[in-house]
Amino acid sequence: MTNDYVSLYALFLAQAVTVVVAILAIVAGVALLSRRKTRNAGHVAVTEVNRQLEAGGDAIDAVRLPKEAHKALLKQRKAERKARQQQAEAEPCTYLIDFKGDIRASAVETLREEISAILQAARPGDAVLLRLESAGGMVNRYGLAAAQLLRLRDAKLPLTAMVDTVAASGGYLMAAAADRIVASPFALVGSIGVIAQMPNFHRWLQARDIDWEQFTAGQFKRTVTVFGENTEAGRAKLREELEEIHVRFRDFVQERRTELDMEKAATGEAWLGSEALELGLVDELATSDDIIRSACQRGRVLRVSYQRKLSLPERVRVSAQSAWDGFWQARSPLG
Repeated sequence: MTNDYVSLYALFLAQAVTVVVAILAIVAGVALLSRRKTRNAGHVAVTEVNRQLEAGGDAIDAVRLPKEAHKALLKQRKAERKARQQQAEAEPCTYLIDFKGDIRASAVETLREEISAILQAARPGDAVLLRLESAGGMVNRYGLAAAQLLRLRDAKLPLTAMVDTVAASGGYLMAAAADRIVASPFALVGSIGVIAQMPNFHRWLQARDIDWEQFTAGQFKRTVTVFGENTEAGRAKLREELEEIHVRFRDFVQERRTELDMEKAATGEAWLGSEALELGLVDELATSDDIIRSACQRGRVLRVSYQRKLSLPERVRVSAQSAWDGFWQARSPLG
């Protein structure tokens, strides 16, 4: 009976390993194909936000106003647009970009292209608006996103971060790179802290007489593990690493927001916009719509977005990567 059980278990294990290897082989093959295949060239799309706002108002005026009055209004708007275009070279311009973050800050590649395009075209007096939404994620990825935003500051382009819903942890790290932070009253802001968490299956495996062996070179190559037995020394080392990241996070924010009381603000808590204003985490309470509309009244606002259509292999690879990240996200420090 025991031999039969061992045989059945070995057969099941072999089948499971075969399925896993097959899935990995397919994903690897798709990834290889996507690398070999020439990447679809992306492009920078630019839309005039002023025109979009006017179009919305025109649609209402078309119904609200008498026909002749509406025609006169359209004629007036056309003359205003023509005058604005003629003065466009002399007038400062505001660029609008969006960043919607996931745990891997995947939009950082798009952000890089958009900022590069803006830096190529920007002139003295121009400014940038960033519509930001992110609850944070992997420290190194959000650190790169913040570094991209610092390119704008280095170029002396005033940057305003606008938070309608959430800019927490890594999202707030990005916001802190801006010259000014505007949040809606009920947006979640802050969470200046770092977290790492993972399940551990060691006792489950032990109860089934399954050994998990891991070999490393270097005392702290692996501090804690999912399947092995974690030690107090490993846990202590991970806590030490998290504290170090937290200190660097605090320093980054403090350097750019010198008046902020870090003892109150860097507890890892997220604050509502109104509370964040009192703490000094943000500079103003308003929605992004208010800020964008005000910018349109001062001059031209151009929305800049980098667009690239993913090929089928890339879409499959992204889906597989997302599933993999969802399982392993707890293994990386999150800010």
